[in-house]
Amino acid sequence: MDAMRISQNEPAYHPPVTIIMQQLFRSPLLPVRELQSRLQAEQIRRERFYEEMSEEQKVEFINGEVIVQTPAQLRHTTAGRNLLTLLDTYVSKHNLGYVGYEKVLVTLTRNDYEPDIVYFGPEKARALEPEQTKFPAPDIVVEVLSPSTESIDRGVKFLDYAAHGITEYWIIDPQTEIFEQYVLQGETYQLRRKTDSGIIRSVVLEGFAIPVRAIFDQSEKIAALRAILSSDD
Repeated sequence: MDAMRISQNEPAYHPPVTIIMQQLFRSPLLPVRELQSRLQAEQIRRERFYEEMSEEQKVEFINGEVIVQTPAQLRHTTAGRNLLTLLDTYVSKHNLGYVGYEKVLVTLTRNDYEPDIVYFGPEKARALEPEQTKFPAPDIVVEVLSPSTESIDRGVKFLDYAAHGITEYWIIDPQTEIFEQYVLQGETYQLRRKTDSGIIRSVVLEGFAIPVRAIFDQSEKIAALRAILSSDD
């Protein structure tokens, strides 16, 4: 597959947040009181979300609503764990920060997400505390698509992750076995690579390079893991 081929599911272009805000505040129809009221009500619901959420559930708070994730398919968890193993092994070997999986609550301005995988570089990782339950924007976010979450992963998360300066956003489709890499350019993501083969090279995590197939194929994962462990770099 061509590395830059765009499918019908590709996120549409979104104007930078600053442009949207400028247009909004210039409007004479800006409903200031209604916005304040809605944001206050949303914050009350958010505080309730923090009180009621549990370690057993994978839940997110998005645009004022609590989103409970349904159990994932086997191919979803397999792809996620394969990439997690490779990322965590590389980061641990070279002492390059922290890799988290699923139950890391990333708390942004309005929304709270539990991405499939997150990576915090050394500077951010040093600021993390052992008992911490709410986390800042990481340097890399990985979402593994499922039928129930794809519209969110390609919609509000795509916008929100970019708006909060997350440098790399990786989207993995376990059904088609396609990997997508988005890199922040200014205030928006640009597609760097979309493919079902070849090598993944991170922009943020220097030196991290694995075959795309290692995410989906166990023998490829083992070979990539051995390469990471045997490398002298």
